[in-house]
Amino acid sequence: MAPRRLLGQILKEFGLIHEGMVQEALQVQRDKGGRIGEILVAMKCIEPKDVARALASQAGLDFHDLAATPPLQDAVAKIDLATARAFGILPVALQGKVLKVAIGDPANAAVLADLGFTTGCEVVGVVADSALIQQGLDRYYRDDAKESKQRMQQLVQELQQQGGKIDLEDKAAMAKAAPVVKLLNYILYQAIRDKASDIHLEPFETDFKIRYRVDGSLFELEAPPPHLAEALIARVKVMSDLDIAETRLPQDGRIELTVGGRSVDLRVSTLPTMFGESTVMRILDRSVVSLSLDNLGLQAAVRERLRKFTDLPHGIVLVTGPTGSGKTTTLYAMLNEANKEDTKVITVEDPVEYDLEGIVQVPVNDEIEVTYAKVLRTILRQDPDVILVGEIRDRETAQTAIEASLTGHLVFSTLHTNDAASAVTRLVDIGIEPFLLTATVQGILAQRLVRRVCADCKSFYEPADDVLRRLGLQHEQVVGKRFAQGKGCQTCNFTGYRGRMAITEILDVDDRIRELILGGASTSTLQAAAVEAGLVTLRENGLQAVFDGTTTVEELLRETGHG
Repeated sequence: MAPRRLLGQILKEFGLIHEGMVQEALQVQRDKGGRIGEILVAMKCIEPKDVARALASQAGLDFHDLAATPPLQDAVAKIDLATARAFGILPVALQGKVLKVAIGDPANAAVLADLGFTTGCEVVGVVADSALIQQGLDRYYRDDAKESKQRMQQLVQELQQQGGKIDLEDKAAMAKAAPVVKLLNYILYQAIRDKASDIHLEPFETDFKIRYRVDGSLFELEAPPPHLAEALIARVKVMSDLDIAETRLPQDGRIELTVGGRSVDLRVSTLPTMFGESTVMRILDRSVVSLSLDNLGLQAAVRERLRKFTDLPHGIVLVTGPTGSGKTTTLYAMLNEANKEDTKVITVEDPVEYDLEGIVQVPVNDEIEVTYAKVLRTILRQDPDVILVGEIRDRETAQTAIEASLTGHLVFSTLHTNDAASAVTRLVDIGIEPFLLTATVQGILAQRLVRRVCADCKSFYEPADDVLRRLGLQHEQVVGKRFAQGKGCQTCNFTGYRGRMAITEILDVDDRIRELILGGASTSTLQAAAVEAGLVTLRENGLQAVFDGTTTVEELLRETGHG
């Protein structure tokens, strides 16, 4: 098989760029990540359509210039908006039974087979500028909340009408039925459009729930009748290459999609229940790999302290918090800061959530005894400078991480504790000697995620006495400060919130803290000493976000308690 031609080489052959531009773009890619085509566009060396033309040449597909040849309405009518948006495609021409479809990324060509099922046409892919595809979806389709609801009802009716023609014993045929494919595409589109992190398909005895999680809270979609649950879940299993005949054992799989020009991974987990398989899809947006500390929404002082941690020559840096508090996201951002040309970074994770450019990533697999501790010992023979341990779960992993730190490596990891000071006592509890902690642990970051007030419906109010009492504040402490809340609008699904931000506390392990650790001090003593030395607690950091009008009192109390 001939080797795949590099995009930069193709653009050079087109006479659009020269070797110096390629080398400059490659250096930017090494420093900041990203795709070479997008970097060259940002450098103003080429136009977006030049990238699309080069991608088409690379994949052996035709290029379609949407600016010069807009889509035809009979082609647009062949594919519904939900499917088109979910897969980031735009129908452009229909000739007999041949439907020509524009895709922004040739790697997404796998969806063309699905479109063949749903349209009954032979689907041919052509490559077009991703931005023009998105503009075309907005221009040639209409979509509002009322139409969305009608679309769901229409798909359910279509599915019920075909129900008699589908052999429910033949799961493979059921999963490939056109209405099933359309309905699942619609559910994926709704969730991804609303920036959901998880999609839940839950069968019950007399009910079938479809819910998705946005900004940490679950919302329910209008669900089809319960007897259609099996068909939808079978479709998910087919897409993620799972065994559709096996319904008694939990299974894990993965679906790769391109949505709106972005690569998105869906991690699929099925769990047998009394009434069918409960299925959860975790949505992982790979565009997060370009994440840096600058776009995490952290305060400037917090960002600078985290940067100092990434510049340490050796030691252990811990990030703590409950499940879903953004620990992994923060660690990835810190790894990107540490990922330089002269630094080798290796991670061991369970599972590997995002592909990070230039970083060696190793998945844990307990079934074949590829554990954190075993991989860590092997990693030390791979000559790394920086190591990420996904989670310290037991004494063996903690001991190996400490040994790595003592031999001159910088180690990042996570722990499940409520605050920064608790991380020390947790490590002592699992059997780590205090003198080893004082020799290795350099800093501990505790964090929580709070929802941001929606910018489109934000309003301000003067806090009542009971609000101040719950926050432990006096009137004189809030003079001149206005508290924000969201009224609820279309943008935020009438929740008053849109997006999330981290609130943090950072414990620097200085000489005073080391003395206390060696003396076996309690968590409260360590916390008091840290506050005396200038630690800003989670509550205080959150209060600043409330005073800035970024989040609400309710969110702060939910994440930091009422004390």
